Amino acid sequence: MVKIVCFSPIPEPVVSALVSSVYSGDFEVKVVSEYDEEAVADADIVIGDYTFRIPITENMMRKMRKIKLIQQPSTGYNHIDIEAARKLGIKVANVGGVNALSVAEHTIMLALALMKRLIYANESVFAGRWEQDEMANMGVYELYGKTWAILGMGAQGREVTKRLQGWGVKVIYYDIKRAEDIERTYGAEFREFEDLFREADILSIHLPLTEKTRGLIGEKELRSMKNSAVLINVARGEIVDEKALVRAIREGWIAGAALDVFSKEPPAGSELLALKGYNVILTPHIAGATSEARIRIIREAIENIGRALRGEEIKYVVSG
Repeated sequence: MVKIVCFSPIPEPVVSALVSSVYSGDFEVKVVSEYDEEAVADADIVIGDYTFRIPITENMMRKMRKIKLIQQPSTGYNHIDIEAARKLGIKVANVGGVNALSVAEHTIMLALALMKRLIYANESVFAGRWEQDEMANMGVYELYGKTWAILGMGAQGREVTKRLQGWGVKVIYYDIKRAEDIERTYGAEFREFEDLFREADILSIHLPLTEKTRGLIGEKELRSMKNSAVLINVARGEIVDEKALVRAIREGWIAGAALDVFSKEPPAGSELLALKGYNVILTPHIAGATSEARIRIIREAIENIGRALRGEEIKYVVSG
């Protein structure tokens, strides 16, 4: 009997119905709502927690006696000890870039909202004010003619680049690996890391969280940006020094910021929440969570589980 342990908050009948669509053998499903090492001891498949609340640690992995796959039903997997998985020879997979399109749309929406001060305008009219002249004095800007800097030219960065075609925007990027196909096809221009910040009118972040990217953007980088520039983080909150970002907004180093991710989620007690009234937009980690993307994520995760149970090649393996 195959055993599937699910740490995501999905009802057992739903998980069973999904698995039965890709696997015809006998199996049982157990949904676990808290950290439990013993629950996975005889698991063939472990489904990670898409809320990232329940970690999968090295100690937990050492309990897994017959594991075939740890399947994370999201793009992010920083709550899973990948180094331990590599050491123990356990396959961990995510869902690749299936929500990159959704994240790209959200990113461009945030940029437009910041440049045109959409949130302020909306609240102003609801408050009974009519601030055409006042908003003109604040500065309301077009994307046309601006330089959009993309930090990380993976699946999300590529989708943003594609969707900026026709906007009259110059796209520059930094990645540890040159994306020469994107340069040829879409005219994106490579920049060194430091130059990206200096040139950007809009800077969007699309990097995974690793030990190298944690705290990558701090006071030095933010101070090097134009005071008219805006920053958008739809990657991981820990990539940006949030205290430095709060200072950057309050002291006018940059003109605005939009965050879909936070170092602590939800960001209760964060200084970021005191920025209401500034040109700041905060969304609750929903950039990649459209209805369409959720369906794609579930489909890819379940199909990967089917591959593992049938002994086929597993896609999107992140543990090497």
